[in-house]
Amino acid sequence: MKRSISARGQRGITLIVGLILLILITLMVTTAFTLNTTNLKAVGNMQFRNEVISAANRAVEVVIGSSFPTGFTSLPPQQTLTLNINNDANPNRNPDYSVTVFTPTCLSATTVTGGSNSSSCGGFRAGGLAGCQSSTYSSLWQIDATVTDSVTGAQVTLTQGFRQEISAAQKAAVCP
Repeated sequence: MKRSISARGQRGITLIVGLILLILITLMVTTAFTLNTTNLKAVGNMQFRNEVISAANRAVEVVIGSSFPTGFTSLPPQQTLTLNINNDANPNRNPDYSVTVFTPTCLSATTVTGGSNSSSCGGFRAGGLAGCQSSTYSSLWQIDATVTDSVTGAQVTLTQGFRQEISAAQKAAVCP
């Protein structure tokens, strides 16, 4: 008789232990799902960040390449470009990003010795010929670009610097 009472008591304990283990397994699955969702959001944000930087760099390169030809004497105006980063079927109808590139700012200009535009030096370094003066300057520029996502409307601003070789006339006109 004692044996049957003890077996009934253990059956109740087994049910309670089974329920506790079921609750623990449910908590572990819920935690794993939450961590997985968080990781997915982090990867999506990193991809968005890389695409935005790529779009801003592409737009800045377009503006620098087209707006700073040899002999320029005026700064390019603010420009807005639309870019299709993911190369979907119709890039003109649904651009991924709109990039506003602001007018570049000249931060400084320093004299270059023996620059490519120094015709009075015959292509030699200014220090190599007595009385040779260089009329070429190495200018440091800052350009800002604001990228807007066409789907979410999220905006990111990127600031980039670049160097440009300019003449004395250009320095007087655009880089005081």
